[in-house]
Amino acid sequence: MEPEQLRDGPVVVGTDGSEAANRAVDWAADLAVRSNRPLRIVHAFTYVQGFYGGDLPASPEVYQAMEDEGRQFLEEARRRVAARAPELPVETDMPLQGSVPLLVEESERAGVVVVGTSGRGGFTGMLVGSTSVSLAAHAQCPIVVVRGAVDGLSGDGPVVVGVDGSGVSTAAVGMAFRAASVLGARLVAVHAWADVEYDWGFPEMAEGSTREQTEQVVLSEALAGWPERFPDVEVERVVVPGRPRQHLLERAQGARLLVVGSRGRGGFRGMLLGSTSQSVIHHAGCPVMIVRPPRQ
Repeated sequence: MEPEQLRDGPVVVGTDGSEAANRAVDWAADLAVRSNRPLRIVHAFTYVQGFYGGDLPASPEVYQAMEDEGRQFLEEARRRVAARAPELPVETDMPLQGSVPLLVEESERAGVVVVGTSGRGGFTGMLVGSTSVSLAAHAQCPIVVVRGAVDGLSGDGPVVVGVDGSGVSTAAVGMAFRAASVLGARLVAVHAWADVEYDWGFPEMAEGSTREQTEQVVLSEALAGWPERFPDVEVERVVVPGRPRQHLLERAQGARLLVVGSRGRGGFRGMLLGSTSQSVIHHAGCPVMIVRPPRQ
């Protein structure tokens, strides 16, 4: 699969009936329409143990009420999508499964998985808990966390992508070009560096030419070839000193989408999700796409 392409498969969105989930459903529906994909809406139905404060399972009545509520969430989401995109193929599902395992499993077949930032039921904890971080770390396709008061894909802001020269960053760049093309948006490619980065493995890059020239080369190499593949995308190149998360969060204000790799060259080997990715998931003012490295 080319790194700028979404894998074949539906757009999957998780819902729990909350306002945050509704925004995610709208965003996912718009993406499905623009990318000519079906939409799959899922709700994680967890059979609560210890519902009464002990080890006893919930009563059959409570179980049925939870199931009925979940089906109501799915039906409301379906109606919402029908009003927004009447011709869009939609399917729904409510497996008896936790939210993270469900969405990770869905990611094995999906083109992209979309979630909200907070919730009240099957996807509670997206804002401050570990759910979104765990999903972004383990999913097998790009993940979009819909942040901010957005109305689907409407707006005229840019797509912003974080670039650090790593292999995962290259995949993020390709996905960002595709997203900008689909949205009809310009692309802002941001490469920020901190001096400590080269002390660990790139000392030769800190000598010779000026640091800014070196970093300009890093960005140019990361973007090489993509403008030719997507001539409709206007590109703004930004090279600045400082911590990447700070500059990405600043650029995310007013953006339509922020795209980052799941981890970069500054992290520890073996980490599934880097600190910059975690920071933007929790604090960005726009939807965030996390791109993981392709399977070998």
